[in-house]
Amino acid sequence: MSNDEVMGKVRSALQLIAYQEGAIVSRTLVDNEQGTITLFAFDSDQGLSEHTAPYDALVYLLEGQAIVTISGTDMTLQQGDLVIMPAHEPHALKASTQFKMMLTMIRS
Repeated sequence: MSNDEVMGKVRSALQLIAYQEGAIVSRTLVDNEQGTITLFAFDSDQGLSEHTAPYDALVYLLEGQAIVTISGTDMTLQQGDLVIMPAHEPHALKASTQFKMMLTMIRS
């Protein structure tokens, strides 16, 4: 399904992205000067190593469970939870189970 098939239509976020064994899958829905909206599907034990970003980023867990670390503090997120990762703060993500998330970054 292309992004044109999503624009202006009601779709299930969970069905827009699928898990892949041993991998992290991403699908960008919006990418423009104002920001990005990206869906991710993490297989169990997959993760993103510690890094920083120049903008605040909102992580919204669609399903599963993940550990989000921000500036050395671990937080367990489950379906329906969200957290804002502050700009310039080191953060990382690790899949406790398979999980899907939506990442929204607003450039300002």
